[in-house]
Amino acid sequence: MTRLPNSPSEARVLEATIRTAPAADPQWQEQLDRLRTIASYDPETRTWHARIGALDLASMQMLQTLFDAARVHGTEVRLTPVAVPACWDGPVFTMGPDVAALLEAQADRGRPLGQLPLA
Repeated sequence: MTRLPNSPSEARVLEATIRTAPAADPQWQEQLDRLRTIASYDPETRTWHARIGALDLASMQMLQTLFDAARVHGTEVRLTPVAVPACWDGPVFTMGPDVAALLEAQADRGRPLGQLPLA
């Protein structure tokens, strides 16, 4: 198992990387409208990004929106624990009874949590 963060410099946030699915115009706009409310677009990588630093009501609603977009539109969603970016001023996952252990755990042999296929 990967070592858990022990200091604030080893704190993590959960980064969602989202790739839109091709769709006809009405469905395309609906997909974009869902993502605009929770993520920012990076034109260089042509992906959307959102970050979560706590499992609170707002982040649970964000995750639900992402999973709904994946289910309805086929949007690809990957969740990855990353070091806290310098620009981040929100909460973070750290060592202790919070979710850091879950974020660092392997959900399936060789496959990080969040990279499991959606059913």
